[in-house]
Amino acid sequence: MKTTKLVALALALALAVLLFAFPALSEDADIASTAALNLNSETVKQSVTVKTFVDGDTVHFHVPETVMEGGVLKARFLAVNTPESTGQIEEYGKAASAFTREKLTNAESIIIESDDGKWNPDSTGGRHLVWVWYKPAGGREYRNLNIELLENGLAAANSSANNRYGSVCMRAIADAKENKRMIYSGKKDPDFYYGDAIELTIRELRTNLDSYEGKKVAFSGVITMNDNNSVYVESYDAETDMYSGMSVYYGFSMNGMGLDILSVGNEARIVGTLQYYEAGGTWQVSGLSYRMMKPDDPGNIQKLSEGHAPAYRLTDAETFLHGKVEVETEDAIESYDYAYLALASSLRMENLFVSDAWVTRDRESSSYGAITLSCVSESGENVNVRVMPLYDENKQLIGPEAYLNHTIDVRGIADVYDGEYQIKVFTASGIDIDNE
Repeated sequence: MKTTKLVALALALALAVLLFAFPALSEDADIASTAALNLNSETVKQSVTVKTFVDGDTVHFHVPETVMEGGVLKARFLAVNTPESTGQIEEYGKAASAFTREKLTNAESIIIESDDGKWNPDSTGGRHLVWVWYKPAGGREYRNLNIELLENGLAAANSSANNRYGSVCMRAIADAKENKRMIYSGKKDPDFYYGDAIELTIRELRTNLDSYEGKKVAFSGVITMNDNNSVYVESYDAETDMYSGMSVYYGFSMNGMGLDILSVGNEARIVGTLQYYEAGGTWQVSGLSYRMMKPDDPGNIQKLSEGHAPAYRLTDAETFLHGKVEVETEDAIESYDYAYLALASSLRMENLFVSDAWVTRDRESSSYGAITLSCVSESGENVNVRVMPLYDENKQLIGPEAYLNHTIDVRGIADVYDGEYQIKVFTASGIDIDNE
């Protein structure tokens, strides 16, 4: 009996040691809380505020000029790789992005930390690898957002073991897998459409047109203009702080419910095929459909919300014609013309002097009767404004003389014609003459 009790005691002690060394994984384990911010360690740290949320593992922070020239540090979170929500949309990408936004928006304070004694750039050279610590409202301790993403199943491992918090990261990943959270759940993401279309953003489409030509794609954005059986759709991209747009052709066979979805001011999910429209010299998405008997069909266009307005981003002529924008991907940084990225999105330009104006007389042209205004900006840049046929209150066609030698403000769509960037105006309210 004594021997049995000794054996039992030994087993209990051994089990206690194992439990201490390897804590049980459970729904309420809160692995992230076992990581503590040491303000006296050798790492570089900085108190920050959020400038721009990009996605689940990328945020731009305001920092002092002494930390980063320009006062902005583009942070890529260490040890994690959240599903995509800014390029091709992936399952749980929107959830990861929302998680990061919610935690940092409601934080009392945020501190970023390097993994060693310096700020280290990522593989693109444009972002820096950091740990993100935040203090929740009313909280006493800082929590590590990177580890929380792993623990909640909102990020896959990304060199997670090879860093200063590696052991905690690995426990967090194991906990997420054990409890089948999010990306490890085996369940469908309710925010992801499981159709045969490629889920992506307009910016992703705009920057990779050749890759998606002829393919069925799906994206969301605000309907800004309806013209000639087409609508223009735009969406904001946090990474570039720009609006990107796409022309969407719905043709003549769209039913009434579908046309209602495509009303100006609606935010809609567009599903169609990308093609290059030779006659118009532009890229567009076509082949849209709406099946009234199956409104939740992932192949349908869908209304997401209403009550929106075109952004009409104020843009100066020099930026529009000559500006460059760097677009960061996971592996590199690509440079694009500002106007190229802005194509098919809404913008406004002010104080343009109309030095010349002429009418398109070619009756075979889809823009027969349109007026081209040759304008000079305050900085001396020459920019064209293409005005579709407009009528005054007496239903008389407005001629070029109404604009010639006047200063105008315009609100229209970024366009390209014969290789030249221009602004295309569709409504009389899109032009103010002499700022009146």
